[in-house]
Amino acid sequence: MVVVPKQVAGNSMLGNSSIWGDEKCNSYLLFYGETALGNGLRAFLYFLGLAYCFIGLSAITVRFFRSMENVVKHSRTVVEVDPHTNTEIIKQEKVWNYAIADITLLAFGTSFPQISLATIDAIRNIGNLYAGGLGPGTLLGSAAFDLFPIHAVCVVVPKAGELKKISDIGVWLVELFWSFWAYAWLYIILEVWTPKVVTIWEALLTVLMYGLLLIHAYAEDKRWPYISLPLTRGERPEDWVPAEVASVSCEDDVYGGYTEILAVEEDKNEEIVDILSFHSEKRDDSIYRKVPAAEDSVESSNRPFQKEINLEDLHVLQLWKKQLVDALTLESPKSRKLNNAHLRVARILWQSLLAPWRLLFAFVPPYQIAHGWISFICSLLFISGIAYIVTELTDIISCVTGINAYLIAFTALAAGTSWPDLVASKIAAERQLTADSAIANITCSNSVNIYVGIGIPWLINTAYNFITYGEPLRIENAEGLGFTLMVFFSTSVCCISVLVVRRLILGAELGGPRFWAWVTSVFFMLLWLIFVVLSSLRVSGII
Repeated sequence: MVVVPKQVAGNSMLGNSSIWGDEKCNSYLLFYGETALGNGLRAFLYFLGLAYCFIGLSAITVRFFRSMENVVKHSRTVVEVDPHTNTEIIKQEKVWNYAIADITLLAFGTSFPQISLATIDAIRNIGNLYAGGLGPGTLLGSAAFDLFPIHAVCVVVPKAGELKKISDIGVWLVELFWSFWAYAWLYIILEVWTPKVVTIWEALLTVLMYGLLLIHAYAEDKRWPYISLPLTRGERPEDWVPAEVASVSCEDDVYGGYTEILAVEEDKNEEIVDILSFHSEKRDDSIYRKVPAAEDSVESSNRPFQKEINLEDLHVLQLWKKQLVDALTLESPKSRKLNNAHLRVARILWQSLLAPWRLLFAFVPPYQIAHGWISFICSLLFISGIAYIVTELTDIISCVTGINAYLIAFTALAAGTSWPDLVASKIAAERQLTADSAIANITCSNSVNIYVGIGIPWLINTAYNFITYGEPLRIENAEGLGFTLMVFFSTSVCCISVLVVRRLILGAELGGPRFWAWVTSVFFMLLWLIFVVLSSLRVSGII
């Protein structure tokens, strides 16, 4: 029996309907009755659904990062024998190397929405000789969003006059090299080596390059001879995240005759988390402590005070119960203290909007269990589920409006799925004493987008086509994708050049005089607009 491959191009299935035309799109999300609505109303509703999915991605990302922090903070006991005194020395050693954690857990985690989108699109596209445009389009658009708007935000985040520079230039240069090589490699595949097709060996090499990035970055961090760059490491603060004085407040009774003390800074209803606190090598992992009622009665004054609190003392079911209660609480203690009634109402409405997502994600096991690994994996599964819904919505929006799916992918879809990257880098620029993690997250996320986000989907499709049909994977719009790569490469050189000039003149990549920080921010946003406009015009066939 001869297997006939599908040769329908990825976007042809989307139809040519338009919200201004009379043609109907027969695709629907939940019910066939949706097709009875007008195209304009359907497009509006689907865009609302897409925005709500992005809110869900932001919410689950918070829980994902909390679990990631617990994973990275895990340490092991190491026993060493002093050769001089022959005495045993017991010390705690971090399991994770921070450079590897930045490239894997942090960069991979913030890029997981895009990676899930691309992988789901590839699985749906199995059996088609042409690659889907949704995945690569989203990842290229996400790379541009990471490099330009996120840099634009980070450069103005530090206080006026405050300078934050990269302390380990060597590791950053390694990450930057592999980030630029990723896009050069894509261009070589699509335009030079095997034009307009991707072979299984090219896809496999793309994935393996991620492993080379990890080895090279680790070698540079450890300053391996003959492999690492001969650059001295700058002064690195002992604590990557400076210690903050945390005021706490008492809440009566909670679990079994004890009073729970909640840190005000970790408001249970806030959708914000200190993503990169794992860089503090001496940070105490404890958050809560149980205080007997008698002790609490002595110190239950109105003025804030500090206590060591340990959530791990609580029972797992109690922690899970607290998650559910927090998810159903619409007004936090912080909101109750607001004097402005309008702000309180706005906060309550926002929490009401988040309530369905918060309740759903409350069923993720507490991140204090098994060093956060169970919560880490469950969060990734939820992210994949939301990414699948986003993929379906994007297909339908393209069908209803007639807008090219690739155009939607590298604009709205890329910006929405890159929100975790923005959150991570912004918090790093705010809290950390250096710019290492804020900028490393951007460059590493771009590398992950190519080596994993495009490499794995292409490996899935090329392997199936090679085994089933003996054919490679064809790229329908290779010229457009290659043009987008060239535009991105040119604008990214301008972006990195500005960072280098700031380092030479101001002494740091982020912060500095407020005027020049804003000038840099506006320039980065201008580069992003140039990328989006030129790529959109090329995809639309105008240029």
